[in-house]
Amino acid sequence: MLNAICLPLGMTRQDVVKMDELIKERFRLPKGGTLYRQGDAADAVYGLRSGSLKTQIEDANGQVQITGFLLPGEVLGLDGLMSEQQVSHAIALEDSEVCIIRLDEMDQLAPQLPSLQRQLRRLMSKEIGRSHQLLLALGSLRSEQRLAAFLLNLSQRLQVLGYSPYEFILRMSREEIGNFLGLTLETVSRLFSRFAREGLIRVQQREVHILDMAALQALSGTDCS
Repeated sequence: MLNAICLPLGMTRQDVVKMDELIKERFRLPKGGTLYRQGDAADAVYGLRSGSLKTQIEDANGQVQITGFLLPGEVLGLDGLMSEQQVSHAIALEDSEVCIIRLDEMDQLAPQLPSLQRQLRRLMSKEIGRSHQLLLALGSLRSEQRLAAFLLNLSQRLQVLGYSPYEFILRMSREEIGNFLGLTLETVSRLFSRFAREGLIRVQQREVHILDMAALQALSGTDCS
């Protein structure tokens, strides 16, 4: 079931077999379906097996802030472990499938699998890093730097999965990208047009083709990994 997707990056084959005893539960989500809601009990973490999801928080006034876009091989639900309550909503951007890793079962297996504990620490560190990146983007980068860094980050994550880093389909809308980056829809659309005009990318609806990776990296002015 795992196939190097649900958790086992950096784990031995023997440990992956043991992990397979743990992760027997899968859940399919249709596009627009909700995996969990803000305030739900956090009794599991979720490995995204296929598709893509977004996470978002919502305040008492209904104001929404998208906090991340998840790709296969990435893990959701870690941010709710301390409070034992989910701190965000997780919503499918397309038909998706997740592996469900129940915390009580994980606690039983962890003493037998030191690599599992190391993996969880790595994933938590990655989650903190992702939060820091968002704060950096919202706090100090110009609008064109934010979008360039976003496209580069997506490109690099897709490359890790074995896909082309140069051509990909955006599963999120431009409005969702704008919300995530703290930009208006009009600004995002204008920047896509500008990047295309300057020969950095080619865009056809949600299809993006990066034409000049070096120039996009120079424009972003930040580490996008």
